[in-house]
Amino acid sequence: MKCPSCGSVDIKVVDSRPVDENNSIRRRRECLSCQTRFTTYEVIDAFQPVVVKKDGTKELFDKNKMLTGLMKACEKRPVNAEALAAEIEAEIHNSLRREITSSELGEIAMEKLRKLDAVAYVRFASVHREFKDVETFMEELKTLKN
Repeated sequence: MKCPSCGSVDIKVVDSRPVDENNSIRRRRECLSCQTRFTTYEVIDAFQPVVVKKDGTKELFDKNKMLTGLMKACEKRPVNAEALAAEIEAEIHNSLRREITSSELGEIAMEKLRKLDAVAYVRFASVHREFKDVETFMEELKTLKN
């Protein structure tokens, strides 16, 4: 940090306080060389993970896309799709990974659905794993039952 008046790097923080619903910090600073006071704002630099699709294209993670898929799988089931989507989003952000494949994202969702509701899990898995026929579907049901 340099003083905007004299360019000195000898600066002290006089006051700090959270602003903007605790998403940033306002700092009042004073230059020790020329005694000029000035204000700075620090903002959290949140990154948005990138999803690598099956065809190799990349796009920013979109919680609403995840929510749409979960809502279809959880329709008329006792599962809060919005809370589940938020939980998955938090898990991805907390992993600090810059990229995640769509397959990994689907597996995370399926694992959480498996613990919450078997029907919602099978619905989601049928789309994510692209069941080709009834046999594949039955194999997944047998695995779930065991």
